[in-house]
Amino acid sequence: MKKAIIIGATSGLGREVASRLVAEGWTVGITGRRKEALESFRSEQPSGKVYISVMDVTREDSVDALDTLIGQIGSPDLFFYVSGVGYQNPELDLDKEIRTVRTNCEGMVRMVDHFMNYIRKHRLDYAQKAHIAVITSVAGAVPLGIAPAYSATKRMQSSYLSALAQLSRMEDIPVCFTDIRPGFVATDILNAKKRYPLIMTKEKAADQIMKALKRRRRAYTFDWHFRFVTFICKFIPRCIWERVTWIRN
Repeated sequence: MKKAIIIGATSGLGREVASRLVAEGWTVGITGRRKEALESFRSEQPSGKVYISVMDVTREDSVDALDTLIGQIGSPDLFFYVSGVGYQNPELDLDKEIRTVRTNCEGMVRMVDHFMNYIRKHRLDYAQKAHIAVITSVAGAVPLGIAPAYSATKRMQSSYLSALAQLSRMEDIPVCFTDIRPGFVATDILNAKKRYPLIMTKEKAADQIMKALKRRRRAYTFDWHFRFVTFICKFIPRCIWERVTWIRN
């Protein structure tokens, strides 16, 4: 029986992927700040298949909540970090920028590092590596002036995973990584009052995520439109990109 822990599953992609995993027979531990949302999801699923833990990844005690969840379900095969915030913030509202950095960077580092150290100490079965996956974004490869902190934190997440992948080989830690880079997905993180190009439903996005997780892809951008965009952007000089001022979404 496979087991997964999803950090940030009260709504959106985390909740959708949790539902898919349960349907495939997985035991799933889910976390989030809203207890009622977690309990609502658990009540919709078969008994004994979902465990919940209320946590705020920006708090130091979130690692204790994670340890409790691991104690309930056992060592997970998949550790999936989905928690994230982002804003279009041309006004550079400092609270929004700092909140984005704390959740996307501090929170991810706290959770992923704690799980890495857990695997380092407790994982005895080297035949099957534990799987760490993180939702980053194409914005990490294509930084947007309209969302400075969001773009920067997503690039940091991708770079951090790359460094951890190297570290896991250096230290012989039995873990592999997947960097999942969606484009625009219709979740609460987007401003419902704005229009976005090539927007994808969360159901279709979850299809792509499940594909990446099952294949243990090291990095996966979806869909092909955004793979093309990120490929082209590699060849645009920085001095030119920084003069592009018409991108507003």
